[in-house]
Amino acid sequence: MPAARRRARRRRFSWRTIARVAGALALVALGLSGWWWWTMRGWAPPRATDPLQGVEIGAADRAAGAVDWPALKAVGADFAYIDASSSAFGRDAGFADDLDAARSARLQVGAVHLYDPCQPADAQAANFVTLVPHDPRLLPPAIDLERLADDCPAPVSAARVVSELMTFINQIEAHTGTPAILKLGPAFEARYHIARAIDRNLWLERARFMPDYAGRPFTLWTANPGLVTAAAPGPLRWVVVAK
Repeated sequence: MPAARRRARRRRFSWRTIARVAGALALVALGLSGWWWWTMRGWAPPRATDPLQGVEIGAADRAAGAVDWPALKAVGADFAYIDASSSAFGRDAGFADDLDAARSARLQVGAVHLYDPCQPADAQAANFVTLVPHDPRLLPPAIDLERLADDCPAPVSAARVVSELMTFINQIEAHTGTPAILKLGPAFEARYHIARAIDRNLWLERARFMPDYAGRPFTLWTANPGLVTAAAPGPLRWVVVAK
């Protein structure tokens, strides 16, 4: 057989082998993805190691239907953080009803504000304090730090983001009377290094495994962003208090 033909056959064989291996790896990845999705549906950290557990509820969680608060208490929720306000103008229309329903079910309750680095701190604080009552029974307010300043109409420096965030924190703490918790997303932390810049308790996020991106201990942990329970028609964000 001529050398050129042998080389062509080897190339065809090589490409067929690569295609078969790639197909097998894709099937393995698909199987692992399905296994992960199925096991995470009902997974929560064991109570022996993490006795205090709860939930974060917002408009997206109610999209599939109302939450059954007594059932949520029955499946093990000790507390609920409810999304209240976002940016300078956004308000969750279901906040007040969820607040009352959660309390009636004997859950401790706190409020969450989705922070917007494009909007002034004063306007965002005014939005939060108008909606969230001054009530010593509430858990410390949580500030959801996910949005980056990349898409702001005018450029916002990292130093400005930290400065405005500190102003917002001071204003809502004056209203609530308790130090805020920073619900710190990994991208926000990587960009602005908030865990080092601002000394407040942290709420971190990572499915199933302990988060470590803040570089210091945390107080709350979203351990399963998609827990399926009998308390709601859709999956819920399950939160754990760190020991």
